[in-house]
Amino acid sequence: MPASKRPDAAPATPAKPRARTDPQALQRRLRRIEGQVRGLAAMVEDARPCVDVLTQIAAVRSALDAVALAMVRDHARGCLRDAVQRGRGDAAVDELLSVIGAFTR
Repeated sequence: MPASKRPDAAPATPAKPRARTDPQALQRRLRRIEGQVRGLAAMVEDARPCVDVLTQIAAVRSALDAVALAMVRDHARGCLRDAVQRGRGDAAVDELLSVIGAFTR
């Protein structure tokens, strides 16, 4: 069996560069979220109506979830793909599932 066909062989071609969300775009999103959280603190301090505060909390959670999804997508397309190609896919999948599990708690 040629080396390139063996399951334990390194890929014949180098792994593709990781598909990455623009780090600056993620930083902008996180700064926007940071501003939303500061706004929430001000709303609580000003004794704004509970429904208004809860609506803003939902918006912050949604924004954080979007950042997390972008990171999971990058991880799956980059790190996870690399691990599978190198024969370490099971451990990488377990790690990813564990991290995703933290989001459901």
